[in-house]
Amino acid sequence: MPTGSPERDTTAVDALRAKRVGIWTAALDAVAPERAGEYAAEIEALGYRSLWFSEAYGREAFTNAGLLLAGTDTIVIGTGIASIYGRDAVTGNAAGRTLQSAFPGRLVVGWGVSHVPIVQGLRGHDYGRPVATMREYLTALDGAPFLAQPHDSAPPRVLAALRPKMLELAATMADGALPYLVTPEHTRGARKILGDGPLLCVEQAVYLGSDPEEFQRRAHWHLEIYTGLPNYRASWETQGFADEDFGRGGSQRLKEAMVAWGSEDDIAAHIRSHLDAGADHVVIQALGATAFDVPADQWRGLADAVTGL
Repeated sequence: MPTGSPERDTTAVDALRAKRVGIWTAALDAVAPERAGEYAAEIEALGYRSLWFSEAYGREAFTNAGLLLAGTDTIVIGTGIASIYGRDAVTGNAAGRTLQSAFPGRLVVGWGVSHVPIVQGLRGHDYGRPVATMREYLTALDGAPFLAQPHDSAPPRVLAALRPKMLELAATMADGALPYLVTPEHTRGARKILGDGPLLCVEQAVYLGSDPEEFQRRAHWHLEIYTGLPNYRASWETQGFADEDFGRGGSQRLKEAMVAWGSEDDIAAHIRSHLDAGADHVVIQALGATAFDVPADQWRGLADAVTGL
């Protein structure tokens, strides 16, 4: 039986290009697995083309992907992002290819280097130089054995990429990039670095509502953890923000730039600005009342306005 990584199946990537809006959420970790599958099925029925989720303190990325794939029929499921420190390359390769075999053409594996507090504080690993460490991991993935049937297909992969060197790596050793917490101007620059071929899938936080105080509150809790993480602060600096924007929960300017809010048409216009700037697919992260509230009302409210973009 052959070993090593076969050619990656781009069916899921093609599906994201064909239908350009999906969902990103961490909130499904707050409900039982069977309920998470029910929400995933509703997201699919609403017309969203993809469903992405994080990996940090909750469910493990690939078992979670399996649960969501099993609860749906056609929607693309993406790990957004699976940490390369969470499993060695042999296990990472086997996990992706096992799900690809069971649910062909429906998985995109997003890989990322995560953050120092999680890697060193939670997992107990040394945090290496991000680009070099990612390159070594992807090389190891490509050389890892997989002695299970069927063994002739691997899922596509994208990288959590914000700055030029990681975006360049996403263009050469992956099938694209998934930038997070970025402006449409960043999307335009990312497309130039990636070139025409690789997938550019962009996350965009949203709040469907007209109450400015509620917008402030939700944007604050959303940005609170990220304003303390060096990787995002460095990314924001390249996007034109500075130290005065990085206080706990972010400045007003940072909130307005990172969270689209208002009516259905307002949010659709912001999503369109990413698409016009070169994104192939935009995944909206609707902000609930808290991080633990599933924002199903917002997914429903936005579906008609955004799923046809």
